[in-house]
Order: sequence, then C-alpha cells, then structure tokens
Amino acid sequence: MKHGARNQISAKVTSIKRGDVMSLIKFSITVPAEMASVITTESVDALDLKVGDEVQLIVKAIHVLPVKP
Repeated sequence: MKHGARNQISAKVTSIKRGDVMSLIKFSITVPAEMASVITTESVDALDLKVGDEVQLIVKAIHVLPVKP
C-alpha cells in the first residue's frame, strides 16, 4: 500500500477489538509506550491483521495507519 506520510514507527499488534463498522487495534512500540488506531473493520480484514503481527505505524495528522512492511 502506498502512502504519503513520512513519520513511521515499527510496532506489534497487541489486541484487536472488532466492531461492525470500526475496529480498535492496539500496538506495542519500541519506545516504552503504546499507541492505538481506530480503522474500519473492512480495513482490518483487507490487511489481514492478527495479534502478534509486526506492522509499521504511519502517523499522519490525527490518524495512525497500520501497514504491513
């Protein structure tokens, strides 16, 4: 997936709370902190996200976009 954001953080998916339309995905990052992202459940399925997956977090404005490297 191509993206225009330049801020990237490597992270691991720690939990996924699925909803009918939106899902909340929490991440563990290398800096001693955590981040979270709310994306559509359709996007969770399209990315085939699973707990334990390694992803890069693209930070753009107020959005945190998980992408698989």
